[in-house]
Amino acid sequence: MSKRNSQAAKTAARERLRLERERQAKRDKIKRQVIVACSVVGVLAIAGGIGYAVVQGNKPGYWEEAKNDKLVKPANTTGENGTTVVIGKAAAKKTLVMYEDPRCPVCAQFEQTVGPTVDKDVEAGKFKLQYVGASFLDKGLGGEGSKNALSALGAALNVSSDAFLQYKTAMYSTKWHPEESDDKFKDDDYLIKIANTVDALKNNKTFQNAVKNGTYDKWALVMSEKFDDSGVTGTPTLKMDDKALTGSDGKNAPMTVAEFNTALEAALKA
Repeated sequence: MSKRNSQAAKTAARERLRLERERQAKRDKIKRQVIVACSVVGVLAIAGGIGYAVVQGNKPGYWEEAKNDKLVKPANTTGENGTTVVIGKAAAKKTLVMYEDPRCPVCAQFEQTVGPTVDKDVEAGKFKLQYVGASFLDKGLGGEGSKNALSALGAALNVSSDAFLQYKTAMYSTKWHPEESDDKFKDDDYLIKIANTVDALKNNKTFQNAVKNGTYDKWALVMSEKFDDSGVTGTPTLKMDDKALTGSDGKNAPMTVAEFNTALEAALKA
């Protein structure tokens, strides 16, 4: 199957799932009306609804189906599955590994406060940056925003490393990052709206088609598995030489520039 046909199939799958949700919502509304109208019939309707829900619950959703898609690796990645994302100057001797979930509010705070310092240090060649994306908040809160945003980050990475970093910064900004419970990142149009604030992605049809067609959905799932297998239990987490960089509490990631600089200096000397 051609890449175009594969992408079209993903788009069609998303549309089928959307229509199925609408049909299910209508069925649920009818069932509630039946319950109000007649208690006896309502009991039967509930029983039927439970049976139907069990059947529907056992059907694979879009992201379950995406596990079987062909893996498309973004450009500017390495490794067997394209999940090694390293950005920075080759001469930099050490690598800072950054674990983040797109929906994570603490990650947003970190990016807004410390992110510019991290980017400046990477540009200066102090260290290389390795990104590991997570989607565990989708599991904990319900939804698909982490996975969908991670897929969009893959589409940005395919454009360039700079586009990826700038898009990630925009995504975590105070203007665009939603509340933890608000699954806004599930909306492709919202992700594209954010991307239009990044020069390299503004009105970039290749990027937009990749987001809409789910080109990097499978990659997002594989990247999420990499996080799950890492042993890291929360985000943001920073590691250098397999040792965590922490703030003054000795447990969590440094959340101020001063704490980050202190932790980084110690890690670079180790």
